[in-house]
Amino acid sequence: MIQSATGFITSRAMAGWLGVALATSLSGPARADEGGANLYLAGSFASMAAVPGVAGWSTSLTYYHATAKIRPVTEKADLAYAGVTYSFATPVLDGQLALSLFGAVGRMDVGIADIRNDTRLGIMDVTPAASLRWSAGNHNYLVYTLTNAPSGTYNASRLANFGIGHWGQDGGFGYTYYDKDLGYELSAVAGMTYNFENPKTKYQNGIDAHIDFSASKFIGTQYQLGLVGYVYQQVTGDYGRGATLGPFKGRVAALGPQAGYLFPVGGAQGYMNLKFYREFAGENRPAGWNLWLTISISPQGA
Repeated sequence: MIQSATGFITSRAMAGWLGVALATSLSGPARADEGGANLYLAGSFASMAAVPGVAGWSTSLTYYHATAKIRPVTEKADLAYAGVTYSFATPVLDGQLALSLFGAVGRMDVGIADIRNDTRLGIMDVTPAASLRWSAGNHNYLVYTLTNAPSGTYNASRLANFGIGHWGQDGGFGYTYYDKDLGYELSAVAGMTYNFENPKTKYQNGIDAHIDFSASKFIGTQYQLGLVGYVYQQVTGDYGRGATLGPFKGRVAALGPQAGYLFPVGGAQGYMNLKFYREFAGENRPAGWNLWLTISISPQGA
C-alpha cells in the first residue's frame, strides 16, 4: 500500500520580487499574491491522494526544481523538502487520522533583466498538517488542513525569499478511485487558502483556490505510469495598505507525465515518483515548468 506520492508541501518556491515595491520603478507587470508567492505549492497532491495508508510512521524526501518567468523577471529554485507523517491505527470519525510536519531548504535565484539579481540559500516556512481518509471499496475520500507558520528565511527588501512572511491556512477535500485488480487510479484534490496580512509590508493576499489531479496505471506490482496536472486560481484580490496596485488576481494551469516505482526497504515499503509539470494559461504570476522527484518510506501493508 502506498500513500500520496508527495503529501502536503507549501510555500511557493518561486518567492520572487515584491510587486508592490518594484512595479512603480519597472515596466514589467505586477503579480498576483505578494511577489507571486502563494502558500500552497500546486502539485503537492498526486497519485493515491485519498487512499488510507498503513498505520505508523512514514517519511518522504522530495527534490523540487522549478524555473519560471514573467517579464522582466526570471526565477529558479532548487529545494529539498522533507516530511514526516504519523498515521493512527485507531479510527477517528470512522476514518484514518494522519498528522504531518513538512519543511525545506534550498537555493533561490531571482533576476530582473540586467537591473538586479539576488541569489541565496535558505529555509522554507514550517508546515504542520492533518488529514482524514476513508475507504469504501474502490472509492476513497480525503479532507485535510494545513497551516503556514512564518518561520523561514524572509526579508522584505530581498528579491529571493523562501518564507512568505505571514500566517496562512489551507484546507480542502479529495477523492481517489483505485481499482486494485485492474491497477487504475484517478485522484483529484481541491482546496482553498486564506492568507493573513504580512506585518512587514501591510499586504494581504486574496483567497486562493487550487485543484491537483492524477491519472495513472500500475503495471505489474512495481511500476506506474500516468499524467498529473493542477489548476490555480486566485478568487479574491489582494488588499491592505501595501496593495497599492489593485487586486491582480492570478491563475495558472499545468499538465505533464509521471512515473512511479515500488520497492522493498527491509521490512518497509519504498516508493519513488517522478513528476514533470509544464505550466500554461498564466496570468499575473510567473509561469514555467517544474520537476519533482520524491522518495517515500512507509510501513509495509499486509
